[in-house]
Amino acid sequence: MEAPENSEETVSNYTPRMAGTVNWGTATVIGVFAGLLYGGSREASASVSKDAEVMLKLGSTADKREQHRLMRDAMEKRFVRVARGSIIGGVRLGMFTAAFYSLQNLLAEKRGVHDVFNVVAAGSVTASTFGLIMPGSLQWRARNVALGSVLGAAICFPLGWLQLKLIEKANEGNVDANPVSEASGGVGAAIERLEGNLNK
Repeated sequence: MEAPENSEETVSNYTPRMAGTVNWGTATVIGVFAGLLYGGSREASASVSKDAEVMLKLGSTADKREQHRLMRDAMEKRFVRVARGSIIGGVRLGMFTAAFYSLQNLLAEKRGVHDVFNVVAAGSVTASTFGLIMPGSLQWRARNVALGSVLGAAICFPLGWLQLKLIEKANEGNVDANPVSEASGGVGAAIERLEGNLNK
């Protein structure tokens, strides 16, 4: 009597990404670094007037030790201000970018199509959510939600349209350069792409 074979099939939960959707992790990292640069540069440019005050104090002090202490304190305060501005800017823009792209990808996956309306809805919801968490009274927050919703949609509509047109142009060149073959995915497709690139 033979024992029945245990044939286990692996079930994959992986769904391929739709053409044109952005990897939200990569976009978030880029958003964090852009926020770091923006926040730090904004704080550095704002501290110029405070440096002028220190220079006035240095001119009025004859003691070299006092001048050195004033300069050291000013540099420490400037460093802390710039570092704090960088961190806050990176966190804010990183959170906004992560929320926007994850919502855009979620809408594209649930609707089954990647179009301008995904970008508009993601921008509108993200901007209104960040308007809600801003400080202020309930009326002020309601105003920020409405304004964020309208501005998010208004700004994201032309950007989403531009993104889709760029994706279409990129896919036209991609289809012409790489004809469809039998191996549509996995290792076989990677090998064929590599061979195609090497043969050029």
